[in-house]
Amino acid sequence: MSVPVVKTEMLIRKPVEEVFEAFIDPAITTRFWFTKSSGRLEEGRHVRWDWEMYGVSDDVYVKEIEQNKRILIESSDSTTVEWIFTPRTDTETFVTITPSGFTGNGDNIVNQAIDSMGGYTMVLCGLKALLEHNISLNLVADKAPDAHVKR
Repeated sequence: MSVPVVKTEMLIRKPVEEVFEAFIDPAITTRFWFTKSSGRLEEGRHVRWDWEMYGVSDDVYVKEIEQNKRILIESSDSTTVEWIFTPRTDTETFVTITPSGFTGNGDNIVNQAIDSMGGYTMVLCGLKALLEHNISLNLVADKAPDAHVKR
């Protein structure tokens, strides 16, 4: 059995520096993805991401950063996620997100791949709306409103 490869891609009509920074700086990332972070992504650093509405978090390890080109992290479940930032013009960036390292039986791996692709598609759509139109769509929070933690 071959393991599915997940690749989510989107053109963002902003300069590569701005798109890259949106994933590095939690002040920006919290506007389209997770709700809280322990800090900026820096190579060799452990960072905690929280999705407070769901009562879940992930502790990620930043394995590699190439400024305005690439981010590679490892999640607490040992999957890795790679972001590639390809400038197409001075005002356009093509972002590719590739998670890998899914584990378990065949059905589990396929389900993880499908969930991952859907999740990163929402992340890129949210990023596009934020950077191109300054709109926060609340996609991640609104994906599963019945799963929100009651406060």
